[in-house]
Amino acid sequence: MQNLVFGNIRPVTPSQRGLKRLKLPFLSSQKPIKSKSFFLARKVGRNNRGHITVRHRGGGHKRLYREIDFKRLNTSGIVEALEYDPYRTAFLARLYNYKERAHSYILAPKNLCIGALVRSGSEAEIKLGHSLPFSRIPVGSLIHNVSTAFGRDAQYTRSAGSSTQLIQKTKTKARIRLCSGEQRLVPLEAHATLGVVANENSNLNTIGKAGRNRWYGRRPYVRGVAMNPVDHPHGGGEGKSSGGRPSVTPWGKPAKGPKTSRSRNPFVLGP
Repeated sequence: MQNLVFGNIRPVTPSQRGLKRLKLPFLSSQKPIKSKSFFLARKVGRNNRGHITVRHRGGGHKRLYREIDFKRLNTSGIVEALEYDPYRTAFLARLYNYKERAHSYILAPKNLCIGALVRSGSEAEIKLGHSLPFSRIPVGSLIHNVSTAFGRDAQYTRSAGSSTQLIQKTKTKARIRLCSGEQRLVPLEAHATLGVVANENSNLNTIGKAGRNRWYGRRPYVRGVAMNPVDHPHGGGEGKSSGGRPSVTPWGKPAKGPKTSRSRNPFVLGP
């Protein structure tokens, strides 16, 4: 029986035997728009002083960054194609605005078809893929690409298959439930896009081999108990040891347990 979700892979090597990759026949094979794509300088886990702040990052395949319209204030156009983006799990929709004769990229919602007309702004219809202020979105709607203020880039619900639900509106604020269960308050002037982010089955893809992690720019993790005592608090010992103490970071901070931060965001209402 033919698999309708995964592609057929002939296991030439042992690493390909359990490999699963989704079929994506609807994605365009064209090159990205030249005016909307560029190379980003690699940070590889380092801050502005060059110090490593995120470990196990480096290398990776070359990739072009696509400039995406996260504001969605006045974006409109016809969907020309759906494209892959190496910087995120979500797919991109390439729009063409026939009035301005310009292209743009947006996050593609689930079930968005090629040839569909996409609009933005307070005058847009309540329709899949349209971006509206919260004051015009019906309560109970599933949304994505959520901004926290008018004119600000969207910060919430941008990864594949994710969605946020609008659960309440007051005179000045909208209450939303994120896909984590957390509830937040955002102003009614902020924008969000109707629909669920496409590629909801992206979690079914498997890595298959260590080399694919290196393509993604992820370097190997080494356990603390496998190190020397000079490198990690869990290191050393005769034979195989369990570390001899509760789990800590390489700098001796507790790695498990409750949150240690005392800061509180007044716009977070809890689960």
